[in-house]
Amino acid sequence: MKIQRTLLSSAILLAFHPALFAAASAPADASADAPQNQTVSEGQIQQVVVTANPLRNGEGDQILTPAKVLAGDELRDKVGSSLGETLQGELGVSASAFGAGASRPIIRGLEGSRVKMLENGMATSDVSGLSNDHAVASEGAVARQIEILRGPAALLYGSGAIGGLVNVVNERIPTELEARPIGQLETRYGTVDNARNVSGSADGSVGKFGLHIDGNWRDTGDYKIPGNRVLNDPSTAMDRLPHSDTAERNIGLGGSYIDDWGYAGFSASHLSNVYGIPTDEGSRIDQRQNRYDFDSLVKNPLEGLESARFKAGFTDYKHAELEEDGSPAVLFTNRSFESRLELTHRPLAGLHGTFGVQTENTHFSALSPSGGPDTVPVTHSTSSALFLVEETTVGPLRVNAGARYENVKRQPVGNIERRFDLGSGSVGALWPFTSDYAAGATVSYAQRAPATEELYSGGPHDATLTFDVGDPDLRKEISRNVELSLQKTSGLLRWKANLFRNNVSNFIYGQVNGNSFDEDGNPGGEFRQRLFQQADAHIQGAEAELTWNQVGMGWNGRLFADSSRGNLDRGGSLPLQPADRIGASVGYRQADWRAGLSWIHARGQERLAAFEDSTTPGYNQVDANLSYTQKLDKTDLTWFVLAKNLLNEDIRLSTSLLKEISPLPGRNFVFGVRAKF
Repeated sequence: MKIQRTLLSSAILLAFHPALFAAASAPADASADAPQNQTVSEGQIQQVVVTANPLRNGEGDQILTPAKVLAGDELRDKVGSSLGETLQGELGVSASAFGAGASRPIIRGLEGSRVKMLENGMATSDVSGLSNDHAVASEGAVARQIEILRGPAALLYGSGAIGGLVNVVNERIPTELEARPIGQLETRYGTVDNARNVSGSADGSVGKFGLHIDGNWRDTGDYKIPGNRVLNDPSTAMDRLPHSDTAERNIGLGGSYIDDWGYAGFSASHLSNVYGIPTDEGSRIDQRQNRYDFDSLVKNPLEGLESARFKAGFTDYKHAELEEDGSPAVLFTNRSFESRLELTHRPLAGLHGTFGVQTENTHFSALSPSGGPDTVPVTHSTSSALFLVEETTVGPLRVNAGARYENVKRQPVGNIERRFDLGSGSVGALWPFTSDYAAGATVSYAQRAPATEELYSGGPHDATLTFDVGDPDLRKEISRNVELSLQKTSGLLRWKANLFRNNVSNFIYGQVNGNSFDEDGNPGGEFRQRLFQQADAHIQGAEAELTWNQVGMGWNGRLFADSSRGNLDRGGSLPLQPADRIGASVGYRQADWRAGLSWIHARGQERLAAFEDSTTPGYNQVDANLSYTQKLDKTDLTWFVLAKNLLNEDIRLSTSLLKEISPLPGRNFVFGVRAKF
């Protein structure tokens, strides 16, 4: 496509010859050309910026693209051994909870490929969307912030992200020069699983070069459970859940050249993650990933443009599903190259926005090392996309709109090649009818191409004990979503309420039937047959949240509730639907002390898909935190203790495939110290 080649050629020039483009046009405003090595004065409160939004608005400005940003103390209190555990208390977010090592966020009842996982705005390129036993290849312990985003801005990252996206920001490629070395180092110990965790990061500069390093080391044993392993079966009472241990290592390095015109930099990282699968079979997953990223931004590159940003990344991912004796049952590999060019234009006829192009090229497979049926054959996939997001004001209304066109091609070895043309769009409007209150509405239309595993699976999946069978004739999924919101946007007391409905044509899901096979595909084995099928479906729900004094000293509080329902139009529930929840928290900040107490109540979940066997009982989860910070010269030393599941409740998530045999950890005290310099 000629336009794509032209844009990519321009991107390469922007990346490697930024000074030429910076000189080609005079700066239109001083703020855009301000040096990036300025430091924030002590005591100044910085606005939390949503980096996944191309216009880099603050968290409070994301009215048309509902956002949540976890950062600072809030992130450190909530960070767990997986992204699902870290985010499961956020509004509208639950977790897949496939043991301690693998738990992926679920947004408004949508999971897998419908929720896109990003690291610094680029795809994680793992295979966590394929199955709940696969961990997300991004580490929250070294994150500066974690962003949850829905709405028009999500179209910049993929047509299939109808549930939204999660962006882990670790800033491995520096964008600002630090006046002196800064960083933090944290160590913590958890009682429920004998967890030992050390993590840290540091940034500095030499001349105009910014440098970054981060790392994480975590070892946990099998975690304690409150009582029975199997739901409602006293004969299975035990102290610890077998095969729930984890061992994770992660290191990242980055550097960039930073000047008044912008920056250009490179990073490399390595992840090693070995964790158990708490099933009777005792499977383990040995996950490895090498990742290389390039990022560049040029301010005022051409007349009419505020900035041009080019990013590229290569990921070499693999994991082995190991049987109890350590032999590999399935070998997953995914090699991916992604590139993005984003051009942000100056206000034109009242419009301010970003447009660009994205490409992705992947080789994916899930092969049997023993010569049996391959779970997924070697498949080469390519995608090319054009996207646009704009904001404007029409009378009293703020309007936000996005559009994306994408072409996806899947080329499997020994099966049918498929091509999909995908068109997606979204528009939202906000009406601030008084100075403190606003109402909004968003309408979106999105198309998603079937994932490789949904099309071409044809073999055993050891960790889930399923024999997966894809359908190469699946049609593209089409989503039509409407969301209404009402909120109070200023003052110590703030609140918001959302109503949403998502009608999905050709919804793809895995249907477990009564057939079973062995690992060679012969009838009568231990693997349950799971067929990927399509049917029309709808998801609808409501969310509400009230907060008091979330950033100030003294007392603060939060109340929230969320509920969603997913059903097939022909009757019956979608599988693994989240339970209705309500929650409350109270906290206190004063000088160097900080404390908090939170409670979440989940109702019993009895809305089951046709092939699901058991309901999930309700539970109460109570957590607490206490910390004290002492200043030692230029270092802040924070001593903290976190208490999780204080009531030692038997908690089982309705969104987990292992809810019947794998409760969440029991009472846990986490003791730690964090040095920030």
